[in-house]
Amino acid sequence: MANDLTLTNLAEDIFIAADKVGREALGLIPSVTMNASSTEASVGDTIKAAVTAESPAFVDIANGFMSVPEGTSQTITADTFQLTNAKAVQIPMGAEKELQLRNGGQYQTVYGDLIQQAMRKLTNQMEADLAIELKINAAYASGVAGTTPFAVGSGESGLEELAIARKVLLDSGCPMSDGELALVVNTSAGVNFRNNLNLLGANTSGTTDMRTQGTLIDLLGARVRESGGIALHTAGTAAGTGLIDAVDNIGSTSIVINSLDNGITILAGDVMSTATGLAGSATEDILPVVSASLTAGSSGSGANALTAVLNSGLKRATANDEAPTFADYNPSFLFHRNAVELAMRAPATPAGGDAADDALIVQDPHSGMVFEVRIYKGYRKTMIEVAAVWGVKAWKSDFIHTIMG
Repeated sequence: MANDLTLTNLAEDIFIAADKVGREALGLIPSVTMNASSTEASVGDTIKAAVTAESPAFVDIANGFMSVPEGTSQTITADTFQLTNAKAVQIPMGAEKELQLRNGGQYQTVYGDLIQQAMRKLTNQMEADLAIELKINAAYASGVAGTTPFAVGSGESGLEELAIARKVLLDSGCPMSDGELALVVNTSAGVNFRNNLNLLGANTSGTTDMRTQGTLIDLLGARVRESGGIALHTAGTAAGTGLIDAVDNIGSTSIVINSLDNGITILAGDVMSTATGLAGSATEDILPVVSASLTAGSSGSGANALTAVLNSGLKRATANDEAPTFADYNPSFLFHRNAVELAMRAPATPAGGDAADDALIVQDPHSGMVFEVRIYKGYRKTMIEVAAVWGVKAWKSDFIHTIMG
């Protein structure tokens, strides 16, 4: 029948629906390394990458030998990460509802909208997963927690936080001139960008895109995007109770915090500071980020100690019995594309196929992500499933920096 529901007939309606279905800002997905394939996979499957270590010490060149020197062995390891999500949005449609939509001439259009809503749900989750991965793996953080960055103030251009973050990545050897540096900000920080008069005029920014279209322009070598998937980080409860045990020198990546009550937490993504700061002036503090969550055990009041592991070494030595602080913050991220990867696959199906009547690979025109869409027909009912398998991995913390707000 001409009106039979097939995915081929729906394909055009799916793309038309992209213009009508509300979508959140996706800034992280287009900014990271994409590893997408139509090859089927399941949760637990691994993605591999070769990782090279820092070069060994150089040698003095010696002249007068006829033989080629052996050279110093280089370390090349294979790192992996797993696909951790196999998610689907399932859209059932009973015969009576289908008939009502057909009679109103809206059947395929409504299905196109529903499929776009499903893609919206899945891509928002991927965006949120990337935000968490960046947050807990950033080498350092800067900015003022609780104060939205990039604001223009007295004698300030609004770009100070970006300049500091760029310096941190530059000092870590992050490539700056290959066009792959990204600044992805939360939507509150995006407001401050759009309020910056220096960025609105063609005479100061070189373009009117922000003023006329509202699009964020590239700044200081970074492609600037917004993300609706970046959420407020709520810090653990160690602030105000714990004390740093002994002196931790510059470069230390593990900090023992004692005098903790039972149940006190230190969370992955917590940014650690002290009353005197950890790297010079308060406006340029380069603060360490905690890599893993910890909870104090069952010892008595003030009797617990936790070892907070940091993603990178301290910029300033701590003092014995110095009180650490951990504040809530709303992050934005400056990072290189190669620092983070999003891998995506189609969900696994049996070798002989399953009960699906039709299947189609569809690219979401909003995010660029590719989803598998399958249709199942039952007793007086159909069901369309939009599905994907994915995982995220931060490969290089040194190329990720958090700007707190």
